[in-house]
Amino acid sequence: MKFATRMNHFGEGIFTKLLEIKRKRLEQGQPVIDLSVGTPNIPPAPHIIDALCTAAADESNYIYAVNDQSALLEAAGSWYLTRYGVELDPKTEICSLLGSQEGLAHISLSIIDEGDLVLVPDPCYPVFADGPRLAGAELYFMPQRKKNDYLIQLQDIPEDIAARAKFMIVSYPNNPTAALAPDSFYTDLIRFAKKYDIIVLHDNAYSELVFDGRTCGSFLAFPGAMEVGVEFNSLSKTYGLAGARIGFCLGNAEVVARLKTLKSNMDYGMFIPIQQAAIAAITGDQGSVEKTAKAYERRRDILCEGFTRIGWNMEKPAATMFIWTRIPAHYETSENFAMDMVSKAGVIVTPGSAFGPSGEGHVRLALVQDEEMLRHAVQAVEASGILKVEL
Repeated sequence: MKFATRMNHFGEGIFTKLLEIKRKRLEQGQPVIDLSVGTPNIPPAPHIIDALCTAAADESNYIYAVNDQSALLEAAGSWYLTRYGVELDPKTEICSLLGSQEGLAHISLSIIDEGDLVLVPDPCYPVFADGPRLAGAELYFMPQRKKNDYLIQLQDIPEDIAARAKFMIVSYPNNPTAALAPDSFYTDLIRFAKKYDIIVLHDNAYSELVFDGRTCGSFLAFPGAMEVGVEFNSLSKTYGLAGARIGFCLGNAEVVARLKTLKSNMDYGMFIPIQQAAIAAITGDQGSVEKTAKAYERRRDILCEGFTRIGWNMEKPAATMFIWTRIPAHYETSENFAMDMVSKAGVIVTPGSAFGPSGEGHVRLALVQDEEMLRHAVQAVEASGILKVEL
């Protein structure tokens, strides 16, 4: 048998490896506290579940959806106008996704050709790099360093690289670093994209999960953004709909049109009851959105304060459902530390090396357990002794 050489770029995903470790520990009756995958455990609001159940009970909804229902596109347009102050044409500037992951994996196929250059943040959510790789792209990593508040330094991108780049991916609030970007960054980003004729994809999956009284808007709200790119948004974390796989690509009509054409050859659209749940989420009572953000803020405080108390200093992130932190100084690699975390403390975290070259020396913790379980995680790590330097 012979297989595609493109698969040489891909190994077993880190999340798959961690899931296997978790499975084995559970089979052995050992405790596990999983802080690795960002899968929310806060359920959707009742009115969203009701909309899904009602639509699922209708036998006529089991046909192929084929396209987005006009009601879904109009709801997304109203959502962006109300929430972000961005006016969009539902027919030409909005496309649904079977979750942001699906869109991020495929959009490169509609933009780039084999060998084209794509600018990717480092560290980054893995599919930011894997999607372009699937399309045969050459990657240039844009460092996100703590000394720069994890902001991409656009002025540091070499002139020849910028001139070759066809496409770039940016995301704030950021996964995994949890950083926010100031308005000035987006102004500079749009100017940079126009100068070098680069298409921008901004991932805005965490715009609602911001803490300490902060607020976050949309890339598309900045003058000129619609001319240079699109934004991805997701209902997974904001509305507790991760398993339903609901996302949107919004913005530049040319980019959206090509993604729609690609998707028309790949899938038959989103299950109609899930479209109805999405409509209920973004048009209904938004009270659950603030409650969800407050829940993650409390979880952040418990974990950061708890680990800092026992000797693993953690700065509180400004946003997202993640904590990005350096590993203890006596560990050489993030994977070694992550393996000790699970084998000695029963706590699963994601090694920073999974997020790109600059991720080494860090781990990401996901705030996906209830408050009591997070306290147990701190206690388990303290009891394991792995934070202590062996003499």
